[in-house]
Amino acid sequence: MICVSIGRTRHKMMMMECQLAAEAGAEMIELRLDFLTRAIDLKRLLANKRCPMLATIRRREDGGRWSNSEEERQMLMRLAIVGGFDWIDIETDIADKLRRFGQVKRVVSYHNTREIPKNLEEIFEKMHHQDADVLKVAVRIDKPQEMWRVMRLMKHAKKPTIAIAMGDYGVPSRLLGAKFGAPFTYAAFNKERGIAPGMFSFDEMRDVYHYNQINRDTTVFAVVGDPIAHSMSPIAHNAAFRHLGMNAVYIPIQIPKNDLIDTIQMMSKIPVSGYSVTMPHKEAVYELATERDDLVTACKAGNTLIPSKGEMKAYNTDYPAALAALRHALASSESGDSVQGRQVLILGAGGTARTIAHGLHREGALVIITSRTTEKALGLADEIGCRAVDWNARNAQHCEIIINCTPVGQHPDVDESPVHPSVFRPGLVAMDCVYHPETTMFIREARDRTCKVVTGVEMFIRQAAEQFRLFTNMPGPIDVMTAAVRKHLSPVSSTPALPLRVPEPESEERDQEYDYLTLDE
Repeated sequence: MICVSIGRTRHKMMMMECQLAAEAGAEMIELRLDFLTRAIDLKRLLANKRCPMLATIRRREDGGRWSNSEEERQMLMRLAIVGGFDWIDIETDIADKLRRFGQVKRVVSYHNTREIPKNLEEIFEKMHHQDADVLKVAVRIDKPQEMWRVMRLMKHAKKPTIAIAMGDYGVPSRLLGAKFGAPFTYAAFNKERGIAPGMFSFDEMRDVYHYNQINRDTTVFAVVGDPIAHSMSPIAHNAAFRHLGMNAVYIPIQIPKNDLIDTIQMMSKIPVSGYSVTMPHKEAVYELATERDDLVTACKAGNTLIPSKGEMKAYNTDYPAALAALRHALASSESGDSVQGRQVLILGAGGTARTIAHGLHREGALVIITSRTTEKALGLADEIGCRAVDWNARNAQHCEIIINCTPVGQHPDVDESPVHPSVFRPGLVAMDCVYHPETTMFIREARDRTCKVVTGVEMFIRQAAEQFRLFTNMPGPIDVMTAAVRKHLSPVSSTPALPLRVPEPESEERDQEYDYLTLDE
């Protein structure tokens, strides 16, 4: 079950979001009463209750916004208990002072927004004796390897437990609670509210990760990188799992550059059955693997890891995807879909560029490398046995295919292109590895000049579909994955929209000037 957290400064806004959350299917709602800036009217807030309600009044030292006295806070908690709330959140240090009343259920919680305390397990054991219906532990972690220390609390708990590793490195703990028996998890109705670090929105938990379908038997897959929040891989793979009726979930894991091996070893306790690997870890895949496909061996980089009987198999699906996309674009040309003998200019010399350059060279293409870092371009060209040109000379190169493997043009710098428009001429094939947005300036200018184009989404989906096959031994449903990603990237959703939300005002006085705007207005 997903408990939708709502924190607004005004009663009116909180009540409206409660109504919208209930209409969207929320089974439980947490009201963050500490967010309210005026005298709290519990009767008003509960007037139109449509599902079980949890009252939380979090202190500032615990990551909340309550600024009045502790005596007032505890009095408000007692009023919430007798006033109609179904659940109350009580911190462990005061849980013995607030006794159970009636049918109101108790979440006994411990929050630490600074660190994992050395005595976390001792604190957790004590919480078992505080008359709780649910135990909740939420602590900040500084590296992903610390996550299992938090998550294992759920695995070995004697009472229903929610254990959350807060922050970007702890995201899997929010998604996998149900696999370890957590009674519910938390999601923000309005993600921009900043309810807690690393918290997903209700829409994401329900529509992307399908949290309510996760159970102990769910198979887990993941994408690892740093940063990782922008990745469309969870969108594509989870859509494929749902379409095929598979009990599986695909999650993002943010891992700093030097922590890949330790984190993957830690995640084996969950376990994770397959990894998609993005920057900056593609080269580390070569070192981590005990078995490699030919392309990983050749370019010393991979984008897929699959644990198997204590071994780690590495694959690279970037080049097969790029080649398939190029052949599709070339299919209508007079010389056919082969890349053999064609001049190919590759912009960039990173992991993706290396993989594509190695693959195209093996197919007989005449590869040219250029990069803003000259040393990297020369190094890659020497490694492959092809030509490198200075970045400033890139617009003067004659080529039949040009491939952008740089981040130039990706969101938010959508008005940039890595080459001058004069490079594009009719018949040239232009491929962009950037997929957010799909129609980059590079793609737009190539299309305007009647070039054949391959967007980043096309390449991304092809490599994701091949990863899906490696993960599951089933063909990736390309149409389903493409539709899911394009829907997510589109500024206009085909699903019914909720009222537009406005930014939180800077002060209580300005707060009176803002209200919801509906699409009808």
